Amino acid sequence: MAFNDLLQQVGGVGRFQQIQVTLVVLPLLLMASHNTLQNFTAAIPTHHCRPPAEANFSQDGGLEAWLPRDGQGQPESCLRFAVPRRGPPFPNSTDANSTGATEPCTNGWIYDNSTFPSTIVTEWDLVCSNRALRQLAQSLYMVGVLLGAMVFGYLADRLGRRKVLILNYLQTAVSGTCAAFAPNFPVYCAFRLLSGMSLASVALNCMTLSLEWMPIHTRACVGTLIGYVYSLGQFLLAGVAYAVPHWRPLQLLVSVPFFAFFIYSWFFIESARWHSSSGRLDLTLKTLQRVAWINGKREEGTKLSMEVLRASLQKELTMGKGQASALELLRCPALRHLFLCLSMLWFATSFAYYGLVMDLQGFGVSIYLIQVIFGAVDLPAKLVGFLVINSLGRRPAQMASLLLAGICILVNGVIPQDQSMVRTSLAVLGKGCLATSFNCIFLYTGELYPTVIRQTGLGMGSTMARVGSIVSPLVGMTAEIYPSVPLFIYGAVPVAASAVTALLPETLGQPLPDTVQDMESRRRGKPRRQQQDQQKQMVPLQASARENGL
Repeated sequence: MAFNDLLQQVGGVGRFQQIQVTLVVLPLLLMASHNTLQNFTAAIPTHHCRPPAEANFSQDGGLEAWLPRDGQGQPESCLRFAVPRRGPPFPNSTDANSTGATEPCTNGWIYDNSTFPSTIVTEWDLVCSNRALRQLAQSLYMVGVLLGAMVFGYLADRLGRRKVLILNYLQTAVSGTCAAFAPNFPVYCAFRLLSGMSLASVALNCMTLSLEWMPIHTRACVGTLIGYVYSLGQFLLAGVAYAVPHWRPLQLLVSVPFFAFFIYSWFFIESARWHSSSGRLDLTLKTLQRVAWINGKREEGTKLSMEVLRASLQKELTMGKGQASALELLRCPALRHLFLCLSMLWFATSFAYYGLVMDLQGFGVSIYLIQVIFGAVDLPAKLVGFLVINSLGRRPAQMASLLLAGICILVNGVIPQDQSMVRTSLAVLGKGCLATSFNCIFLYTGELYPTVIRQTGLGMGSTMARVGSIVSPLVGMTAEIYPSVPLFIYGAVPVAASAVTALLPETLGQPLPDTVQDMESRRRGKPRRQQQDQQKQMVPLQASARENGL
């Protein structure tokens, strides 16, 4: 596996890598906004029933005469009196019928627009009997993410990372913009589903295209950079949503920039590693020479030739021609082992993550403030994760992040409900650990799978994460049995998954595998010293080839 030597020869981390990685990572700022956008565009303001059109407030005693009260003395959200209740204010009661006959809100609702002037909830009345439709919109977005991870993950391995990424930017821009102008709720949901499909692929291809152009020693830095950009996107969403409280302009504002991303993505250079794994040595040579020219290594680029590439990539060319199918994830023993273990890690991370963040209003503070807090905790958490990833390895970082997150959630389940400060602190700490786990699992998965099936493997991992995000709200319904039951389940799953990490190999300092056969060799436990001896024996041969003009 000499591809890392070729990258070093054409400039290592040169001008090209710096520019392309920056441009590839930039859209992740807005991807974070789309993922949690409905916290703001689908916020539920305080509301109560609208009186009948023929109501006469001067005779009926005003709006209050139509509104029954709940146990806290607040107007009922989904009921009104069938006839106005005249006389002194009603006593508080948990049963609206105790103060008179009530009926549903047949004339619509009146919303408090002080915090959220316009949301999809207020525009299409997604409250009371229609409240489930609000969750349906987010669920369909997650279904889109799941489909996108499977479909575009496969296409990226077949067609290349660059082509699929260009398509994803355009799809996100068009579908997001159309959602902002959706005339009704079903059309809005359809475009949100399409946005979820494309954004899932943007995240996967961003990691893969960046990873495959970087030398071994910089891969952890790239993975951490991507994680930090996503965290900054959470800050950006809080600020933009506060400045633009109307849902249609907000939806448009986070979607239109993808047209710019689509335009400049045509200048991306396809992964030379993907070209070589596809058997296109001519395109591999052309791409490497172009990168050498951009990095100011034109002389090194001219030394490359088809013969040099055949000598350097002989193993890849003889053993990795063509693309491995997705069925190889189950057919090949080494890949099957990886697929099952990594699926558990992806599922557990996403399952516990969405178990914590699916109800921001439950913290009892401003939704904008909690968005900032959840983004802020990622910064130190991912820094610590980066240090552990680079010093101790990927496996310890993955294991520790899941284990600590699970412990925080489990402890939260036994803390009394009135200890809100302690419970909130544990939830934020657990969320930070899960953010670190997400950061590590992206990098770890990309390093474990071979090039011929790397994008498909990432896609399937992301698919399992989406399954976790869909199952998580269903587990929340077990709170009806006992309030802490969901927390015990949310905590137990990542703790169990942390043990699975012990079954995976370490990838710190290891070159990326290119073929399925590389995975089989790793599974058979080929001694590391023997690999190093073979690499040392290849160095004089490569030097001799260069001296002879090959």
